[in-house]
Amino acid sequence: MVSRSYSNLLELVSGEAPVPSFRRRLPRIMTVPGIITDLEDDGADSVVSDPSSSSTQRDRIIIVANQLPVKMNRRTDGWSFNWDENSLLLQLKDGLADEDVEFIYVGCLSEDVHPNDQDEVSQILLETFKCVPTFLPQELFTKYYHGFCKQQLWPLFHYMLPLSPDLGGRFNRSLWQAYVSVNKIFADRIMEVISPEDDYVWIHDYHLMVLPTFLRKRFNRVKLGFFLHSPFPSSEIYKTLPIREEILRALLNSDLIGFHTFDYARHFLSCCSRMLGLSYESKRGYIGLEYYGRTVSIKILPIGIHMGQLQSVLNLPETEAKVAELVKQFSLVGKTMLLGVDDMDIFKGISLKLLAMEQLLLQHPEKKGKVVLVQIANPARGKGKDVKEVQEETCAAVKRINDKFGEPGYDPVILIDRPLKFYERVAYYVVAECCLVTAVRDGMNLIPYEYIISRQGNGILDSVLGLDKGVPKKSMLVLSEFIGCSPSLSGALRVNPWNVDMVAEAMDFALVMPEPEKQLRHEKHYKYVSTHDVAYWSRSFLHDLERTCKDHSQRRCWGIGFGLRFRVVALDPNFRKLAMEHIVSAYKRTTTRAILLDYDGTLMPQSSIDKKPSFETLEILNSLCRDRNNTVFIVSARRSDELAEWFTSCEKLGIAAEHGYFTRMKRDDEWEASGPVTECNWKQIAEPVMQLYTETTDGSVIELKETAMAWSYEDSDPDFGSCQAKELLDHLESVLANEPVTVKSGVNYVEVKPQGVSKGLVAKRLLSWMKEKELSPDFVLCIGDDRSDEDMFEVIMSSMAGPSIGPSTEVFACTVGRKPSKAKYYVDDTVEIVRTMQALASVAEQMAAVV
Repeated sequence: MVSRSYSNLLELVSGEAPVPSFRRRLPRIMTVPGIITDLEDDGADSVVSDPSSSSTQRDRIIIVANQLPVKMNRRTDGWSFNWDENSLLLQLKDGLADEDVEFIYVGCLSEDVHPNDQDEVSQILLETFKCVPTFLPQELFTKYYHGFCKQQLWPLFHYMLPLSPDLGGRFNRSLWQAYVSVNKIFADRIMEVISPEDDYVWIHDYHLMVLPTFLRKRFNRVKLGFFLHSPFPSSEIYKTLPIREEILRALLNSDLIGFHTFDYARHFLSCCSRMLGLSYESKRGYIGLEYYGRTVSIKILPIGIHMGQLQSVLNLPETEAKVAELVKQFSLVGKTMLLGVDDMDIFKGISLKLLAMEQLLLQHPEKKGKVVLVQIANPARGKGKDVKEVQEETCAAVKRINDKFGEPGYDPVILIDRPLKFYERVAYYVVAECCLVTAVRDGMNLIPYEYIISRQGNGILDSVLGLDKGVPKKSMLVLSEFIGCSPSLSGALRVNPWNVDMVAEAMDFALVMPEPEKQLRHEKHYKYVSTHDVAYWSRSFLHDLERTCKDHSQRRCWGIGFGLRFRVVALDPNFRKLAMEHIVSAYKRTTTRAILLDYDGTLMPQSSIDKKPSFETLEILNSLCRDRNNTVFIVSARRSDELAEWFTSCEKLGIAAEHGYFTRMKRDDEWEASGPVTECNWKQIAEPVMQLYTETTDGSVIELKETAMAWSYEDSDPDFGSCQAKELLDHLESVLANEPVTVKSGVNYVEVKPQGVSKGLVAKRLLSWMKEKELSPDFVLCIGDDRSDEDMFEVIMSSMAGPSIGPSTEVFACTVGRKPSKAKYYVDDTVEIVRTMQALASVAEQMAAVV
């Protein structure tokens, strides 16, 4: 029976056949789906690649997309195949045309192939085109593509919520299972041809968003890039998706994730922050997410067009003939063409464009008979009721406008709803005075780019258009604010497509704008489009993928998690998980021990509302303190009176409060200050500033301490709180520049404390005190979770080379969570810390009983 769990679908659809570990470069010929059986099999589910086995042969890139870049036709004697010159997958090779790179393509075919013919077709495509076809049963393909992709993901990514069954598809578990199954089939096909130590894999678009998990599960060090060609919605929209975390985690199994615009990338990062608790950093122009020790890079790069292909089409005699025909139809009879080129779907805003044309003719009756809108409606890529409704609405609007404003020999709107050859479309670009793109939500949309290059034309077309030689070219664009290319084309007239009056005014302005202004705008656009073509895009992405993956062989990697929650932990070779049996064994062997423990985030979970220590925690600490060979310290940022009250039952426990400004060796000792207690006049400056940010940041609070102040935003909106924290940090550093304090940020807080005070100082003083008492430790355990604890780790690790800690001392500097740290060990969470401390306490009690 099919599992109802979203997260375990990886196991649901996987047969988990043994995975081959390739040791030689193919050419490989696969004629049937499955795993190559004539290669060495290591029998592991997750392969940790051996960097020493890398091949010295040329690089190879496996391009994976829903559809292969080939056209196919059935003949009486079989199938014939040709490259699809319009396919992006084929065009992106130009980015690395000068480099010795081999490309392999994996994807579906545009037509069904009978199972009896699949072996032959696979062999032909691999040998002739280096393509690996993925054959899907028709029912499965329908559920995957027309179901989950087109009825659920695509509407949601274009900001359509399924508020009713008519508005996008409601989430359907069987369609989701089909989507995962197809991604698994793609993974199987890739594994038939991949050499994981050498090859790069580049996955394209929302059809294959969980594929990275399947590949990462098989090959931990696979070099994997993903590019999303559609918008990525805001977190408010995306979080309505029931399998939101599964898709995010799957994408994060890539090394590099690409988006067309900063908005799309920002929405993705916001989703990662709000739903997974991940934060990102920008370093030297690169955005990176730390995910279980791996840095997942984020790239923002708009795609471009294929300049060579478009220019070759402009040179075709068929294009010249079509341009001459259109000039005769429009220009020579005094008509100006406005052009729209869109797919027939609900998001392209064709009906809004027609309403704007109607409004233009109403407001400017003098344009009647002179201005024509040619709307080319490409066939819809999906199926469904919404497509039919758009077609009916478009045809009705065209008929209404033509009936209202038309006259003999003049139709204000010409609708072309048949497929056009590319040269025909280019001819319309050449003749059109203005191009209109009024999509209400769209990805990159390269129509404006094609229009700009077509308007640049060539000498032959200039003569057909009647242009004098050397006259600057011109073009005008009216673009929706909601399409991906809008930010790149700053000379376009940007409009809100929902505002019909605004669009109509932009159309009129585009027609009456002075010629020099049109020429300058065209020149600016042409310079950008011609230099940021598809070759530039692919070269930049692949070079960044290479940069991101360069240290794969230097990291220790292993997989954790089940189903689509699988992820890879990648750590420095010297950074390892703290093994309980290791530390317990070391505890038993040693006689003088120093134990330093952070509190919040270490012994107490950050998410806990009641921050008081539990009875269990107090018992563990007392058990450790009763061993006279132990010196146990709680090192916290909290106030001394608060910690004294909470740990009053721990007689022999040492406590360092306020980052070590106040310390005491045991309960009955007086608190000692690390320096003279001053009046802290700086608080009169800092408190009003913090109060200002508290009032403007819902959920934030000020924590007053004797010698320090902290602004906590743990309960605030994570994005807004983080933004406010950065502003507060800058503000406080500015106003307190002349005060004897330091301003630091940590996990959900900004703190001001006296200069020279740190948890590292506590560690240094404790080790010095033990040395003076001739109690040099042979066991040191230090555990913490945030930046302030790194000072302790640094002191302890540096002391290993000095007199405080001997060379044979067992040292365990341990951070909570897998992240860059000066510690040498890590544990996953506070639960694991408590379990470890419980084990040590049990050993302490057993040793005491023996004595």
